[in-house]
Amino acid sequence: MKIIDLNFLDHTDTIASFLLESNDGLVLIESGPYSTYAHLTQVLKEMGATPKDVRHVLLTHIHLDHAGAAWAFARLGAKVYVHPKGYKHLANPERLWASAKRIYQDEMEYLWGDMQAIDESLLLAVEDAVDLKIGGLSFTSWHTPGHAVHHIAWQHEEGIFTGDVGGVKIGDNLVAPPCPPPDIHLEDWKASIRKILELHPQSLYLTHFGRVQNVEEHLAELEFRLDKWAAWIYPYFEKGTPAEEIVPLFQAFSVEEMRAANVSEPDVERYLKANPPWMSVWGLMRYFATREV
Repeated sequence: MKIIDLNFLDHTDTIASFLLESNDGLVLIESGPYSTYAHLTQVLKEMGATPKDVRHVLLTHIHLDHAGAAWAFARLGAKVYVHPKGYKHLANPERLWASAKRIYQDEMEYLWGDMQAIDESLLLAVEDAVDLKIGGLSFTSWHTPGHAVHHIAWQHEEGIFTGDVGGVKIGDNLVAPPCPPPDIHLEDWKASIRKILELHPQSLYLTHFGRVQNVEEHLAELEFRLDKWAAWIYPYFEKGTPAEEIVPLFQAFSVEEMRAANVSEPDVERYLKANPPWMSVWGLMRYFATREV
């Protein structure tokens, strides 16, 4: 298995894809955004392969940094495996793209590139706890909501590809919970963490970024920081503070937290690219509002 650094926004160790060889072509876990497709193509070329050799794409969820380039592989005939709740958004990405555009506005093309529809003949909706056989390889799908309702953690041999439900960890640094709107749900996320722990994986493979082997310690820190961030933001929610006013305060808090943990300045920048703090403000504020309805 090869971990491919997609060099997102010219930053290493920020977004990964994972490539496995099978008897039925290459299997890619996470396509990354289309903005990194040219870089991924170059990596494949250096391996003696092309995008057409990728015959199967397994997605953890449909956020653009994980699934934005899946259509480009499907265009070449690859099958794309996705959560049933994400299926319709890949078959017709207009709502997904419009929702992201409300957040990212004029930066959409710079950040994510393009996104086009995937022919439904190449889309496979995968239910929970399905054993998938692909070219001699075995994968099991585990529905793991909390970060997104359309989230799958893919188990393969001793490891699990956790998407975002396993958090963000750049290098040998702290574990951060990515909390973008609109689907953050703390109780579901904690249940998903317990679900992963009960599988006793030897390794986690994080899209942001790479392999983690101290699984229990990693997930305990993720849950700790998920609670810590929610507790920091909630008093502002109670006071009715607008999210726009909270964002710079929370960014300063999260950066200070990283510096206190001796995260290097280049790695601080990587965390900010992989998991922008403003997204967690909007995501957790929406969670609090939904919970109190």
